[in-house]
Amino acid sequence: MKLIALTAVAAAAVLSAGLAHAAPATYSIDPTHTFVTFEAKHFGTSTNRGRFDKISGSIAFDKEAKSGKAEITIPTGAINTGTQAFDGHLKSKDFFNSEAFPEAKFVGEAFKFDGDKVTEVAGNLTLLGKTLPVTLKSSSFGCFDHPRLKREVCGGDFETTIQRSAFGMTYGVPFIPDNIKLVIQVEAVKQ
Repeated sequence: MKLIALTAVAAAAVLSAGLAHAAPATYSIDPTHTFVTFEAKHFGTSTNRGRFDKISGSIAFDKEAKSGKAEITIPTGAINTGTQAFDGHLKSKDFFNSEAFPEAKFVGEAFKFDGDKVTEVAGNLTLLGKTLPVTLKSSSFGCFDHPRLKREVCGGDFETTIQRSAFGMTYGVPFIPDNIKLVIQVEAVKQ
C-alpha cells in the first residue's frame, strides 16, 4: 500500500512540474534607451514636445502565462523640451510641481499579448500625488539577444492620452489643451 501511495505522490509531482509555467523573467529598464515623451498643442497651433530623462524601473513578464508587471519611475525634474525657460515653467507649481512631487510613477499589472508580443499594459499612473487608471497601447514590441550584453533585451513603443486636469494640473485649461499624449519608448535588459 505504501508503494502505491509513494508512486502516486511521485507521479503527481512529475505531472505538476510539467504543467508549471516558467517563472516570470525580470528586466531592468535601460535608462539610455527609455524615455517618456509628451505632446501637447500650444494654444491650438503647433505641438509642444518634451521628454523626461533618467527613467528607472523594472518589468517582469511571463510569455507563457501571458502576465506581467511593469514599474516605471519618471523624475519630473528631468524634463527636457530643449528650452530652459519652458523646462523651468513646466517644473513649477503651474504644471508638474517638481519640488513637491519629484516623481511620477506607472505601475501596470494587466498585460495583454498577441502571441509573444505585449500589445497593451493597463495599470495606474501616479502624478501630482493622485493615482488614476491608464492603459498603454503598444505600437511596436519585440525582444532580441543583445550582441554586446549577451542577454535578452525587450522593448517597444507604448502610447496613451491622459487628461492632465484629472491629476490636478489645470493651468491654462482650456486654452492649453487638457488632453496630453504620452509616448513611452522603453527597452529593458533581462536580469
